Amino acid sequence: MRTGAKILLDSLEFQGVETIFGYPGATVLPIYDELPKSGIRHILVRHEQAAAHAADGYARAGGGAGVCLATSGPGACNLVTGIATAYMDSIPVIAITGQVPTDQIGNQSFQEANITEITRPVTKQNYLVTKTADLAKTVSQAFSVAMTGRPGPVLIDIPKDVSTGLVSEEKQIGLRTKIIQEKQIDPNTRRLCVKAVEMISNAETPIILAGGGVISSHASEEIQILANRFGIPVTTTLLGIGTIPSDNPLNLGMIGMHGTIAANHAVDTCDLLIAIGTRFSDRSCGTGGLFAPHAAVIHVDIDPGEIGKNRTVDLSLIGDAKDILQEIIRKIRRLRTTIAWRDQINIWKHQADLSPISESNGLYPQQVIRTLASILKGRGIIVSEVGQNQMWTAQNYRFQRPRSFLTSGGLGTMGFGLPAAMGASFACPDQQICTIAGDGSLQMNIQEFATLAEYKIPVKILVLNNQYLGMVRQWQELFYARRYSFTELPSIEFTKIAAAYGIEGVRVDSPEEIPEAIKDAFTTKGPFLIDFRILREENVFPMVPAGAKATEMIFKNTG
Repeated sequence: MRTGAKILLDSLEFQGVETIFGYPGATVLPIYDELPKSGIRHILVRHEQAAAHAADGYARAGGGAGVCLATSGPGACNLVTGIATAYMDSIPVIAITGQVPTDQIGNQSFQEANITEITRPVTKQNYLVTKTADLAKTVSQAFSVAMTGRPGPVLIDIPKDVSTGLVSEEKQIGLRTKIIQEKQIDPNTRRLCVKAVEMISNAETPIILAGGGVISSHASEEIQILANRFGIPVTTTLLGIGTIPSDNPLNLGMIGMHGTIAANHAVDTCDLLIAIGTRFSDRSCGTGGLFAPHAAVIHVDIDPGEIGKNRTVDLSLIGDAKDILQEIIRKIRRLRTTIAWRDQINIWKHQADLSPISESNGLYPQQVIRTLASILKGRGIIVSEVGQNQMWTAQNYRFQRPRSFLTSGGLGTMGFGLPAAMGASFACPDQQICTIAGDGSLQMNIQEFATLAEYKIPVKILVLNNQYLGMVRQWQELFYARRYSFTELPSIEFTKIAAAYGIEGVRVDSPEEIPEAIKDAFTTKGPFLIDFRILREENVFPMVPAGAKATEMIFKNTG
């Protein structure tokens, strides 16, 4: 006979779980009592939201599922932002929460919250386990749901008496199953691939748009084969960055509100858009009928619900992107000549579309990121916060491979970067992990300095400190006549805060100090913080105003 807590942890180990990020409380004490006896490493975060983001970062970097654990009531509720972040970006996270005993559910008991109903809109599925005998089966189902099809978070809510209940171990072992990924293309989709090949072969100005689904399906190699073999230019969404190396001549860069001239003009002009693993979000593609107005659209996605939701398509291919691309590559023979198309794209690519850096005194955020890129040379994993720091990173870092850029895309969660970087470090301990943060985002989960210090997690923190909520201030400058309403932040010495936790750090005020500071960070074992005092009102350009066409970019302050 085994307790429910023991069965839970055995089931997690059976699924290959090695690390859990969590925070204890009364209803999960039976689980925490068993944890030291298990083969699972537990990382004590300092806030439950950080546990969810760390599990998310673990999943994004490693390609498997991340697991987080919290107690009932406020602990479970604190996971919600992290669960929603994972849901919007299709990241497989297993969130395990404690619950009051089954006979107290619904009585407004101490630290009771109906977390299954609270999280229903932001999970693929969730479970309230009311019988200890159902635990092993539920864990297997949760991993299967999270990892198959379009990935996403799943929640398992476990009342305390279910954790302490006793069941036969033999019966539980019989209920455990491994994830089985179906890798066969639907016969109808296979037939439609022939039509896709015909459309691609006849296109004169084709473009590939790669989204986060390409990363999830491990289809970057197929994208590069299709692009390189037939000379098709590639643009990516924010979450698709890394699909194709930055230095590949066919890489147009990121599309959308802060995309490149080449990407936005190419999509506006193309006659065929091959969209793969993207949901045509408003930040990437705008709204209404302004996106790729002259193009026929092939949409490849594993989720039928995304087809036609935000953009009318001419051909839909439902299934795993990797499998479908392999089928198309096998069938395609040649394209019409696209030399003139690529010549036009090269003209766009040579137009300077990023903010210029003057020789005047001052530290530009672009200098920081470009120096970091030159030092790392494509190695390591970059995790960004949200806002200006996120866009500067996407624009200026030279990403060379998938899963090297982790960021909150759909929900745009400030506070994501630091805990997600911790998770990435545990998933990929051989990689150098850097998080790029604004001073506003960093303070959202700054308590995780304690976690970094306790476990000596070697994350390097680069703070682009402009003493503003930068992206909100930028919108106030451009569209609200510089009325900076509650976006200015006080000057904070982050190195002193880091030192209080036992983390080394340095402040940088001039461009000349950037290389040495970054090199010092990499030669220091454990975490390290660099506080870059950047130009306070530097903006992210180019920028497509909300509701405008992709080509209606602005490149300087308008007011």
